[in-house]
Amino acid sequence: MPSTTILRGNVKDYFVCNPSFTPSAVTGTASTQTFSVPGLLTTDITNVSYNGGAQTAGIIITNDYVSAAGVLTIQFANVSGSSATPAAGNYLIEVLRTDGLPIPVNAG
Repeated sequence: MPSTTILRGNVKDYFVCNPSFTPSAVTGTASTQTFSVPGLLTTDITNVSYNGGAQTAGIIITNDYVSAAGVLTIQFANVSGSSATPAAGNYLIEVLRTDGLPIPVNAG
C-alpha cells in the first residue's frame, strides 16, 4: 500500500442496545417508521431484529438505518396480504461505528 493511503472502514466500536418500540400497523406491502434511539449517529451501521419472541406473522424487517442523529428508521414489509402490526416490545440493535470515513468501496 502506498504510504499516502489511509485505512478506512475498520470497526472502531461495536455495541448493542435493546430499546422498546411500539410500531404502527403496516396496511400495504411496506411501511417505513422512525424511532428515537438517543446516541445513534448518522454514520452508524445498524442491524435490527425483534428481541421479544416471535414477530407478527407476515411482518419482516427489510431495512434499517440511522436517518438523523438519534433517529432509527426501520422498514417493515407485510407479506400477509392483510393489515398487520409489527410486534411491540424490545428490538435488538447491533451498532457498528467505523474508524475513518468514507467506508471503502472495495474489500482490498
